[in-house]
Amino acid sequence: MNPIRRFLLAAAAGTAALLAGCGDSGAPTASTGSVDVEAVTAKLQKPVRIGVSIPAADHGWTAGVVWWAKQAMELYPDVEWVFQTAETPSKQIQDIENMMTRGVDGLVILCTESAPLTPIAKQAHEKGILIVNVDRGFLEPVADIFLEGDNASFGRKSAEFMVEKLGGKGNIVILEGIPCTVNTARVEAAKEVFAMHPGIEIVGQDSGMWNRSTSLDVMQTILVKAPKIDAVWASDDDMALGAEQAIVEAGREKEMWILGGAGMKDIVARVMKKDPMFPADITYPPSMIATGIQLAVGVLEDGKREKIMQFMPQHLMIDVELILPDNAEKYYFPESVF
Repeated sequence: MNPIRRFLLAAAAGTAALLAGCGDSGAPTASTGSVDVEAVTAKLQKPVRIGVSIPAADHGWTAGVVWWAKQAMELYPDVEWVFQTAETPSKQIQDIENMMTRGVDGLVILCTESAPLTPIAKQAHEKGILIVNVDRGFLEPVADIFLEGDNASFGRKSAEFMVEKLGGKGNIVILEGIPCTVNTARVEAAKEVFAMHPGIEIVGQDSGMWNRSTSLDVMQTILVKAPKIDAVWASDDDMALGAEQAIVEAGREKEMWILGGAGMKDIVARVMKKDPMFPADITYPPSMIATGIQLAVGVLEDGKREKIMQFMPQHLMIDVELILPDNAEKYYFPESVF
């Protein structure tokens, strides 16, 4: 045992004995007063161990997730952190299995993809490990706490803006993200809005996997097949930039505009400057991973998980906002990594 921890444990035990033996008057008493000796002793004996499993920084938004996760973990040096990033679902599953072997008390998970990660999360949940799921949800209700952005609102608000700017008529392209609950909610909500306007025609739809280079390739193919495009609903700022590169290389930048999403600082700056290619954007903060980490610590660190979970909401949702030239400064953070 660490010498400092041994000293603190002995001090806690001594304090407990003193409190058990004497009241304010010095007379023996069975009460320990207001000191929760069991909680203090338990905390000193076994520090909380929390695993954080998130996607690798393969594009801007996930780079922001990694940055915010590290910021949050640094706030709690007494917690034993097991932190891993994964490029693929199989790597993330392996990471979580290793975390379970190491005896984590809790897991904060942002899935690479929803479906492959659901079974391992279910296993962890059945072992009594606290599961805080952030952003990309599991396909079964296995999380103790699920924190997400309002993706249906994301899809709806962005689609409504596009319809309004097009005057209810135009040819559009839809770029989807990685197969997960986030993508499904955004795309379904957007397409419901588009379906309400017969003048809107979807002339191309494919997955850019929330990746700039993939979106470049996908958009190049769509540009060949669609001779007339008025706007691209990209649903993500990295995909928007990939689509823009394809459009510029094809010499068609005067023909269409793009609506991305997530509030990348480079895109917000262009909205602020009234760049015709990016008339708007929509918020989706990667800092939500830090909120998930904070929730996990708050539930576990004092050994009162059962009592705290009696009032902890199981589902928490962060609203999203449309970013326009007149409010873009509010969402522009030049020092951010994203």
